[in-house]
Amino acid sequence: MSLHRRPVRLPALLALLALAGCAPGDSEARVDPPPTPPADVAGFCAALHKELPEKVGGLARTETAPESDLTAAWGGSAIVLRCGIPKPHAMTDPKQDGVHVNGVAWLLEKRENGGFRFTTGMRLAYTEVRVDKEHATDAGMLVGLSTAIAATVPEGISSY
Repeated sequence: MSLHRRPVRLPALLALLALAGCAPGDSEARVDPPPTPPADVAGFCAALHKELPEKVGGLARTETAPESDLTAAWGGSAIVLRCGIPKPHAMTDPKQDGVHVNGVAWLLEKRENGGFRFTTGMRLAYTEVRVDKEHATDAGMLVGLSTAIAATVPEGISSY
């Protein structure tokens, strides 16, 4: 995937995400951390964890189990973040859609369950954000996440 050549297409992203809204989910989310990343990647993820917004897409931050600097959630498991994941296979497909939000490149994948998966590219740590179908209504959720990622995860190509 060649994210650096893709123009900002936030209107296209908004159209893709215009599904249906719903109320916040559970107060705790079960989120399996990714396999232990290299120390430098884990350090970027720890820094990101401290900078993540308290609300995403209007949903409050949720405790995760197990607790980890590699994971975060909002609205129960409506929006789930995992930092330090290995490079997704879909990143090698030049036909995949990508967008840039606040200086962060995102791979966009629609999931079989109707939700979406966004994965950062061109950063030294890959970060995945999964959004369930009921909450995939607002591309604005990537704005706050992108701001935190841009501030804590340097640009580059992760070898992990």
